[in-house]
Amino acid sequence: MGRGSFVFAHLADAHVGAWARDAAVRRALRESVLGALRAVDERECEFLLVSGDLFHTPVPDPAEVAPIAAALRGLVDRGRRIYVIYGSHDYVAQRTSWLDVLAETGLFLKAAPEAVRVDGSRLTLPFLVDRPTGAAIAGISGRSHGLDRQYFSGLDTEALRAHDGFRIFQYHAAVEEYLPPNLREHVKGLRRDDLPAGLDYYAGGHIHLTYVGEGPGGGLLVNPGAVFGTSVTDIENGLAGRGHSGVAIVTVDGGRPSVEFVDTAPRGSLRVFDVALDGLSGEAARQVVAERVRAESAPGVLLFPRLHGTPVDASVGTLGIGRRDPELVPPEIGGIHWEIDPPTPAAGGPAISVDAEANLLGETLDRLLAETSDERSAAGWTIDAASLRELVAELGQPISDGESRLDYETARVDAALRALRVRGSPADQGADGA
Repeated sequence: MGRGSFVFAHLADAHVGAWARDAAVRRALRESVLGALRAVDERECEFLLVSGDLFHTPVPDPAEVAPIAAALRGLVDRGRRIYVIYGSHDYVAQRTSWLDVLAETGLFLKAAPEAVRVDGSRLTLPFLVDRPTGAAIAGISGRSHGLDRQYFSGLDTEALRAHDGFRIFQYHAAVEEYLPPNLREHVKGLRRDDLPAGLDYYAGGHIHLTYVGEGPGGGLLVNPGAVFGTSVTDIENGLAGRGHSGVAIVTVDGGRPSVEFVDTAPRGSLRVFDVALDGLSGEAARQVVAERVRAESAPGVLLFPRLHGTPVDASVGTLGIGRRDPELVPPEIGGIHWEIDPPTPAAGGPAISVDAEANLLGETLDRLLAETSDERSAAGWTIDAASLRELVAELGQPISDGESRLDYETARVDAALRALRVRGSPADQGADGA
């Protein structure tokens, strides 16, 4: 089958369930995601790509999952196909996530191999074929701490490149060449040439900024940006027009793709503003905050005031911030999210919302492994580098919403023992590696 002409959709970084302490903002995010899924139907897309972080945690609140699952089921019932990779937030090794549960129900197909390969081995990249269109779809899931970067080296993509049809690669990682210049020194990502060469469409995720470029050897490379966002930074970037907040609609005409962005976040009802408090008395600071909030208020809007500085005779905490005080929180607004002393973005361009600490940890581990190779060999270490990376990734998994401390600690210990090949290793279970 040739490459033909068809339409598909691509979204990433929905983060359903984020803003756990702000019900109104969480609801707005969920509605934005549902709007993006409606656009898939309205634009008569053949299939939908989800390039990671559909959910904000591996095990989100079922109340958050239910409407998304129902919308996905509606797409499938109307003939759409859905292809998903894990992101750094919704991936969890050796445990079951909501993505696993939904995949088992037939809502979507996972388009990436999940097994961790041994350092130095060569992975023949498997792919799925969307039979109605003939498109081949492959991918590599994101991992926490940037530890997925190792999977891109030495990929054998010959079979994928030889496919007689449109060829798609999904990934969940920053691509350094397409980061804004002011962010390249802060965010460690892939080089463009680390991606499989010579494909037709590269479906990115992870970085909450929109960019469009060219893949290695040609092909359209797209990151649609976050559907809504998980931080005030994301929302401000959307309001400032630095990117899109929704879903990418890709039209393939004779094998050549073009992209259009459909924004579904309710930008008209989102307002971000700054309030300076340095040098003010506690009473004056409270009055300034109240006046500014009232000035920005309107029925149904979501307010995101960012408070900078500290009053001279009080702390921000003594101003009543965070309580449903009608003087500070007008009853007609849709909700309010307070941000106190927000970080200053890097100069010269947009700020970005990514797991900076996670990227730093991954880079530090890579450097540690490189600099201690001789010492580890002399000491007779039996754990290989891939297992050590897996151990660090597992120990760094955040606790999920609603997960008890005991369950969290037990899961981390079990995962660490597996990574150390002490319990439940592939050899113990007679399993084949990827």
